[in-house]
Amino acid sequence: MSDEIIDRSRPGEIEKRAVKAITEADTVDALEEERIRYLGRKGEITELLRSVGRMPVEERPALGNIINNVKRRIEELLETRLEQLASEVQEEVPFPGDPTLPGRSGWQGGPHILHKVLRDVKRIFFGMGYSLAEGPDVELDYYNFEALNFPPDHPSRDLQDTFYINRDILLRTQTSPVQVRYMEKHEPPLRIISPGRVYRNESPDPSHASEFYQMEGLYVDTDVSLGDLRNDVTFFIRSFFGMDAKVRFRPHFFPFPEPSAEVDMSCFGCKGSGCQICGKAGWIEIMGAGMVHPHVFRYAGYDPDAYTGFAFGMGIERIAMLKYGIDDIRRFLANDLRFLRQFWTESWAGVVE
Repeated sequence: MSDEIIDRSRPGEIEKRAVKAITEADTVDALEEERIRYLGRKGEITELLRSVGRMPVEERPALGNIINNVKRRIEELLETRLEQLASEVQEEVPFPGDPTLPGRSGWQGGPHILHKVLRDVKRIFFGMGYSLAEGPDVELDYYNFEALNFPPDHPSRDLQDTFYINRDILLRTQTSPVQVRYMEKHEPPLRIISPGRVYRNESPDPSHASEFYQMEGLYVDTDVSLGDLRNDVTFFIRSFFGMDAKVRFRPHFFPFPEPSAEVDMSCFGCKGSGCQICGKAGWIEIMGAGMVHPHVFRYAGYDPDAYTGFAFGMGIERIAMLKYGIDDIRRFLANDLRFLRQFWTESWAGVVE
């Protein structure tokens, strides 16, 4: 064919033969032979394309277009026939098993225990009228210490306790800075909770970690009293741990509330009679709390003679350990599925952030 001038009818004749051969091919191997016959390196269509160069210049574009269209239609037909043959082969292969057997379900995840506890805590306080406030993990010394009435020589400001980035910037050691930031931008009355990660320079052990969750609460208005604090704290503890829980306040010192107290709940293990959980005391420390110090109000721009308020703070890991009998805080970050699966009692559907 190399010495022939291409007949314009030749591409059509080749296409007719190709269509018939491809349609009648009954195996993948036979189909591959037809592909090579027409589209291979020495195939009939390939030879036609090479011969276009011997045609008169004015006829080359039209003839080349005709041959390319034929080539494209043959390629599409080959692809369609290959899919048909593949589906026929697949239908002939028997199913490797009993199709009437029930399917196997894979592992289904669930909320992390800390997420679950934090969600439950949020729900309780949202139901009491509190709203959510958040702040940065990388904090200024001013908000983390100074505006919270910590003196310059307070032990918690030492390098042994706090992760400093530089002299004025640090990883927050508590979520209390959110309270000052929020008060700077909002006028009373206000009622907020501020959960989040905090960081302390601690050596990990069963009851301490260098990174953990805290949640602070703040209520500011006119005529807020210690009795209001006791009511809100008691309602939360009984909602979370059970209605038979008893609450007591012990005098304590914190720089930012005055007066301040440690809050204890009756041991849920022994109901106050004394056991290993509570160290034979009958009570378990649950949080710190107190009335907002006037100095903190002044830093936030509030008049301490016009407003009063209370604040409280708790560790999310701690209340999770108490409620579920977890003996080591490090379990929360160990990613041990044997531990985590114990709390996968519900799906992610409907989770409130």
